[in-house]
Amino acid sequence: MSTAYKPVGWNRNKLIYDAVLLCGVVAYILLYLKLAPLLSPSVRAVDTPILRMRAFGSLAFLLLTVVLAIGPLARLDPRFLPLLYNRRHFGVITAAVAFTHAMFVLDWYFAFSATPKLTALFTSNTSFGSIAGFPFELFGIFALVILIVLAATSHDFWLSFLSPPVWKAMHMSIYAAYAAVVLHVGLGAAIDGTNPVTALSLTASLAALSILHLLAGRREKAIDDAASRIEAETGWVDVGALDAIQEGRAIVGVLPQGERVAVFRFKNRLSALSNLCSHQNGPIGEGKVVLGFATCPWHGYQYRLEDGCAPPPFKERVRKYRVKVSGSRVLVDPVAVPLGTRIEPVTIAEALSASHPSTPTTRTSP
Repeated sequence: MSTAYKPVGWNRNKLIYDAVLLCGVVAYILLYLKLAPLLSPSVRAVDTPILRMRAFGSLAFLLLTVVLAIGPLARLDPRFLPLLYNRRHFGVITAAVAFTHAMFVLDWYFAFSATPKLTALFTSNTSFGSIAGFPFELFGIFALVILIVLAATSHDFWLSFLSPPVWKAMHMSIYAAYAAVVLHVGLGAAIDGTNPVTALSLTASLAALSILHLLAGRREKAIDDAASRIEAETGWVDVGALDAIQEGRAIVGVLPQGERVAVFRFKNRLSALSNLCSHQNGPIGEGKVVLGFATCPWHGYQYRLEDGCAPPPFKERVRKYRVKVSGSRVLVDPVAVPLGTRIEPVTIAEALSASHPSTPTTRTSP
């Protein structure tokens, strides 16, 4: 989090994250240039400039696949959350690698064109009626434009300016870019027809991403389908068992209107907040309590458990709900209190005592 708009709010984690990414990019390019000709006769036959553009093109596709895999992986296993924290850095590097690939293509195939390079690119192949000869380059340009736009608007300034829902919807176009890249690579491989590794890579990428998203979607659907029981007398929502909440963690329930609520347990006290982070609608309930604040696992945005407000000088707020314990169950009032309203967390011991009042014993005379 930052109160000032800076190009990059560098910290140790971001420096390490970006250093590993850049080292990985350099290592991949060098290994591809050295090993690909040794492993494939068809690659060995191409010129060095073509080999170079293929190295950057294949890397861009690999990076894009990883970018789309990070989200479902983090939902399925919290150990992948460190990759998610700075995923936008991953996306910017992917756009830079794809742009480099495009520049190599223009400089090699259209260097001596009588018309400007981009004009030649769009007019050199107009075989729209043929699958085998379809101008696959157009799909690559379409994907590159999306990647550049998303990289240019990745900063939190744009998220704040456009509003989180609009910004998030715009950045979902990454899937359109992936589809275009698949068509670009697939049709290009069909025209080339000499490298089976391309087809295998496409198939593996599509299969891996499909499986990961299906598994993550099934997990989310299970949460929604586990419709929280509404207590008839009070109208409060039963979100789960008290024993299911680990110290410093939360359980997530579903309110009647479909919104999710996260009930945190910290120092044996309970607090209920909206599960939607005000930054990018991240799942707060999948995070943990850090230094007394509910912390979103996506980008570390924090909120006080008492009122759902971010600590000063930050201004973000999330909805706050009343919570209580009935027997061994945790109940939440489905009606949120006004934003910023302070509600003291419920002490579990006191709540259990109120839920199970002691029954006085009577002595009988002998």
